[in-house]
Amino acid sequence: MLRTLASTVAFCAAMSGAAWAENFEVQMLNRGEAGTMVFEPSFVRIAPGDTVTFVPTDRGHNAESIPAMTPTDGTEFAGRINEEIVVTYDVGGLYGVMCKPHFAMGMVMIVAVGDVAEAPQTFLEGRIPRGAKARFEAQLSNL
Repeated sequence: MLRTLASTVAFCAAMSGAAWAENFEVQMLNRGEAGTMVFEPSFVRIAPGDTVTFVPTDRGHNAESIPAMTPTDGTEFAGRINEEIVVTYDVGGLYGVMCKPHFAMGMVMIVAVGDVAEAPQTFLEGRIPRGAKARFEAQLSNL
């Protein structure tokens, strides 16, 4: 009896993290409040263990991580065009996300996981199209 109770308590404790995780939905749009080719919202702050569902509301979009803008040990992903993808973020930090076909047009967003207060110095380094860089800079103001 005591062993069964201890097993049940241990199981519930192990599962409690998953029970409290939240899911955030991000739309991939041809036109939104911020202009053309956008993720809405373009910035989300979540807790470690939460998920983000990227929904191709308009056709022709995907969501994928930008390797140079993914924290060490963070999960990289690449969704297919016109397909919904659900990503669980377990590692804290800032993640840059793009729609690959529309990256040059600035279709990017930021997922902030945990209590991130500022971007790493290297976050905006490398080859980033002008429109994408401008949108990233605007999104970083949410920190």
